[in-house]
Amino acid sequence: MAKKKQEDAPKGSPAWMATFSDLMNLLLCFFVLLFSMSTVDAQKFEMVVASLQNSFSILPSGGTTIGEGELISSGVSALEMFDDFFNSSSALPEGEYEPEDEVVETQKITTEQAEEVIDKKGMAESEQMAQQIEQLLEAYGMEDTVEMEFNEQYVLINLNGALLFEAGEYKVREEAQPILQKISVILGNYTNNLIEVEGHTDNVPTTGGAYESNDVLSMYRALYVADYIRGHSNIPASHVKSSGRGEYAPIADNSTPEGRARNRRVEIKIYNSLNTKGIE
Repeated sequence: MAKKKQEDAPKGSPAWMATFSDLMNLLLCFFVLLFSMSTVDAQKFEMVVASLQNSFSILPSGGTTIGEGELISSGVSALEMFDDFFNSSSALPEGEYEPEDEVVETQKITTEQAEEVIDKKGMAESEQMAQQIEQLLEAYGMEDTVEMEFNEQYVLINLNGALLFEAGEYKVREEAQPILQKISVILGNYTNNLIEVEGHTDNVPTTGGAYESNDVLSMYRALYVADYIRGHSNIPASHVKSSGRGEYAPIADNSTPEGRARNRRVEIKIYNSLNTKGIE
């Protein structure tokens, strides 16, 4: 019996590979779409790029900042507003850093580190302001009349409300006018700083008076002191603002007469240059 001639195998790839290739392409498109829809944390991306550049030198170095913080040559953006600050020698308080820390590159600074440096500089400036104000208070013989403290944002002058106001009144007593006059002269040394006046009360409700609540009374007292400062100093009126805090920010225990007396107060905050905001 004659043998049948064996047919040649089909040329080209097997048919199943075409189906498999289509499947792989669809999967690739699906994951590319997912990636394109995801949100990239720009700050973490910058930190990763900077870390790779510093550790492995896989990216071109020597980038410089221009304009509003765009980094040239390495393809990433520097922290906005921090590049000018950290590239200037004024950004670093004297005596707080070793020589190798005096030049800070924006690529190596995190937001937390930047805030820490700014807080240290603010604290140094506030301390210097506090020393100046303390000397002026001593010159006027008022060192025992007012309390003073400071932090990285401002210097705070605390005026006892019992010295300034009659019970339930917002106008400063006539015999206390010299105190406010001297305070206004002292504040006149800080015409470029924001001055904030806050009124505070104890938690005893206002009954039968001209004001329906402690909030209103504290607001009127702060406004009176702010207007007095505007009228008796060379500080621009727009640099002085006032607010009433009522009974909600006590510094002593309201359950005792002494504590309530301490809580009835006016606070004057002189913000340093790094934290002066909202003025023209």
